Amino acid sequence: MIDTHYETLNDETEGKVKLCHGDDSRGASPCHYGNVSAVDWLSSLNDKIESEPQDVVTILVENYVQPEHLEQVFIDSGIMDKVFIHEMNEPWPTLQSMIDQNTNVVIFWEQGSDSNHPWIHDFLTHSWTTNFGERSTSEMNCDVLRGDGNQQVYHMNNWLSNAVGLADPTQADEANDVDFLVERANECWNQHGKRPTFIAVDWWQEGDVVEAAERINLQNSAN
Repeated sequence: MIDTHYETLNDETEGKVKLCHGDDSRGASPCHYGNVSAVDWLSSLNDKIESEPQDVVTILVENYVQPEHLEQVFIDSGIMDKVFIHEMNEPWPTLQSMIDQNTNVVIFWEQGSDSNHPWIHDFLTHSWTTNFGERSTSEMNCDVLRGDGNQQVYHMNNWLSNAVGLADPTQADEANDVDFLVERANECWNQHGKRPTFIAVDWWQEGDVVEAAERINLQNSAN
């Protein structure tokens, strides 16, 4: 999950695409307060993908730059050669099929469908998501918040917010607890008849989200 912005509001050029999080409500690009080069970061990711060719990587972009500039960033990083294009309402291939065809990168964004860039999949058309940012784990559920609940792919959001709506690191250990994550994934699996495709967390260093994902993937059916 990455956010793409221009480094400054008055220079919307391809070379100024950066990764940072926030909005321009204070009159400046959020990248004014800190950023990393989109090309450099994605190039590093591309190196990791090439070093682990049996992995499939999904990138969800919250995009605030021109699609052509976003495309060039992926071209310059080397990732574009690996992207998979999913035809709407067609079955998704197996992971191994994507690996064998060297199309082991899937890119979603939250900015709507764009027929000129079919490799950028509209997050809310090709998938759906649960609620996010609850104040306590007891408030979490598996109901569809956004997107098409009939789609096979979905995101189980799993992080807690504080009183002002920001991700709360003091509760991350509870939200990312292995047993809790596995239990919640099974709850969503039972409710929707399919395991969560993605589990979105914050403060991933807390708890053990990798172990939780491994345990969920090893299950043949919901518990």
